[in-house]
Amino acid sequence: RFAVSVGYWKDPYIQYFVRQAKERKAPEINRGYYARVHGVSYLIKAFLEKTECNCQIVNLGAGMDTLFWRLKDENLLPRKYFEVDFPMIVARKIHNIKSKPPLSKPIMESHSGDSLLIDSHSLDSSRYSIVGADLRFSSDLEEKLKKHSLDIHLPTLLVAECVLVYMTPQQSANLLKWAASTFPVAMVINYEQVNMRDRFGQIMIENLQRRQCNLAGVELCSSLDSQRERLLVNGWENARAIDMMKVYSFLPQADVKRIEALEFLDEKELFEQLMQHYCICWASRDSSNL
Repeated sequence: RFAVSVGYWKDPYIQYFVRQAKERKAPEINRGYYARVHGVSYLIKAFLEKTECNCQIVNLGAGMDTLFWRLKDENLLPRKYFEVDFPMIVARKIHNIKSKPPLSKPIMESHSGDSLLIDSHSLDSSRYSIVGADLRFSSDLEEKLKKHSLDIHLPTLLVAECVLVYMTPQQSANLLKWAASTFPVAMVINYEQVNMRDRFGQIMIENLQRRQCNLAGVELCSSLDSQRERLLVNGWENARAIDMMKVYSFLPQADVKRIEALEFLDEKELFEQLMQHYCICWASRDSSNL
């Protein structure tokens, strides 16, 4: 929300979910968010283009994400867009949607058919669904998604941003295996920590632990290879991983120049170190040669 308010990128919807930050965030953090948002959405749009939007997106651990509304504004909605998070988070998001017309109107506009289903822990319209579920139990997850008309025969994109790292390696392996074996044509995008074995990574872990935040799956974040490997051993056919410094260098440089002028960044080295400790990985399974 803070990065949006400074002008790093446009998101007219985030204000309805997140209160304005009281204190300024460090410029390296804002640039990191900028690279994450642009890097992930670049891959999402590539998938939507390849499938001509004849696909579905499942956003895992979606939190207060606004992607559905932004895609609708760009006429890029998939056939159906699903979000999954803990029931408590989902209840909060649904409350916001119900009470804020700029959020509820686009859902109504894209909805066709029978009445809209909405209760405290789930919302189901013809194009958008939010499901309260625990990602550590994939059988429960599949059952809930199918209730909201998940179509396993449609090309499916699964997005996980800083989600798998909070699950044990076994739990995230089960989730990735479930996805790889359920959808014949699918892609997964995972954004999270990497290179966590070095000194800088260790300090990151200690800082998080101090805030009672335990990264149960951090051992799989030791390198780009370990990130790729976890996708390949769990049934995905090909996998790539690049660190966020690389992503940053791939972004349209005219826009990068624009955002670099927004705030003075004193600690170039700290920014580079931070960006080398996050990555985007993506993998696919493709029975129809998309």
